[in-house]
Amino acid sequence: MKEYTPRQVKEDPELIRRLYRDALKATENAFAPFSHFHVGAALLTRDGRIFTGVNVENSSYGATICAERTALVKAISEGARTFAAIAVVSQDGEAWPCGICRQVLYEFSPDMLVITGRGEKALETAALEELLPHGFRL
Repeated sequence: MKEYTPRQVKEDPELIRRLYRDALKATENAFAPFSHFHVGAALLTRDGRIFTGVNVENSSYGATICAERTALVKAISEGARTFAAIAVVSQDGEAWPCGICRQVLYEFSPDMLVITGRGEKALETAALEELLPHGFRL
């Protein structure tokens, strides 16, 4: 199985587009009856597996979970611990990870590549540690 680093992902436009497409497809399963903001995420492990997730809203707003954390929890439950990239998208376009998601992702792979955009021809990337320059780790 191929090993992926954030740098390798950044240099592979087809892989970036694939992650974006996987995240966009995932938005179809989002549960967002309150915000109507459907978000999908596609998380690439360093060993090449992809886990998708969606936002799941709750009447008790604090119980809502973002797409990024859904994908991460699925990956962790399957034994993954290191990640190369995550694509995050809403049905309306780009969706950067919120502060909580940035911190939770940082716990596992501060250098992972974050991908978002308003379509395959308008994708943006940034290292997670750029989005959360002084993330907390014990």
